[in-house]
Amino acid sequence: MTLDRYADAIADLEPEEGEVETAELVVADDVLVKAFALGPGATLEPHEHGDSTNVFHVLEGTVTVLRDGEDERVEAPGVVVHERGVEHGAENETDETVVFTASLCPLPS
Repeated sequence: MTLDRYADAIADLEPEEGEVETAELVVADDVLVKAFALGPGATLEPHEHGDSTNVFHVLEGTVTVLRDGEDERVEAPGVVVHERGVEHGAENETDETVVFTASLCPLPS
């Protein structure tokens, strides 16, 4: 048995251009961690979590993080914290697949 859930979770994530694919890594009473794979040109639409802090861990590639109408490119390895209620999203402006996790704590109600 391995403790690392990452490799198995993303093994089947192969998004095409413009597609977003996800996999749940951890689902517990107080936290959710999902992996996101963005194909070239894909966008995770801006949204917010009023009751949860959201943390992106950029693991592969360079993602453009969208936050409150601003954008910033973040290369792997990178960490971005979105406080509760802050609108955020992500965009892949590269020719390669981008992979990051998003952790929500506490779970949205």
